[in-house]
Amino acid sequence: MTEEKAENTGWIKMKLPELEKLVIQLHEEGNSPEKIGLILRDKHGIPKAKIIGKRITSILADAKIHVPGQKEIIEKKVNKIESHLSVHKHDYTAKRSLFKKRWIIAKA
Repeated sequence: MTEEKAENTGWIKMKLPELEKLVIQLHEEGNSPEKIGLILRDKHGIPKAKIIGKRITSILADAKIHVPGQKEIIEKKVNKIESHLSVHKHDYTAKRSLFKKRWIIAKA
């Protein structure tokens, strides 16, 4: 089914195994799935990896690569802002950002 889909989109010259290798290589370079999607679009002419058959996160999951979720990323940012605020107590922009990020975590 995936090869049929790749043949239907004749202007995309990449097959699924080539795409998987490229996605894994881009992830090993330190790119997030969002950034990988942008690179595929801008440099390789693939508007969405889903057109070829799989989403980027499912390709990484099949390769047994852990991709942190949005909640994990926000919690990491909260810890970083809290350590910053322990030194810079009058950074009101950081305090506001911390409040917004905690609200996102509480909402999720």
